[in-house]
Amino acid sequence: MSHTFFEPEVAEERKEGTKAIHSSVEPAALTLSVDDFSALEERVVRAVELVKRERQARAAAEERAVKAEAQLAEQGPATDQLKQEVRSLRAERDQVRQRVERLLAQLDALEL
Repeated sequence: MSHTFFEPEVAEERKEGTKAIHSSVEPAALTLSVDDFSALEERVVRAVELVKRERQARAAAEERAVKAEAQLAEQGPATDQLKQEVRSLRAERDQVRQRVERLLAQLDALEL
């Protein structure tokens, strides 16, 4: 905060170290006004609420991350199985393609 609770004269006198606080300084100058205190209290309450919300959001995010990791671990074997199936289907497709090409080559040889 940039506000000070001291009168500028008092702050200067303390810096210089020449005199103690004058008795002429009003005690109200050293205290917060009711409005300032209320505003400060409101800021503190908002800050506490913000921290609570952020902690709840963090806990929820951590929970979602744990669930996502569990799902990933569960789906890992299924993913591996699907990858193997794709490999075997590609190999089968290549074999079928080779057979069809041989049959087409034989048909081309018959037409001559």
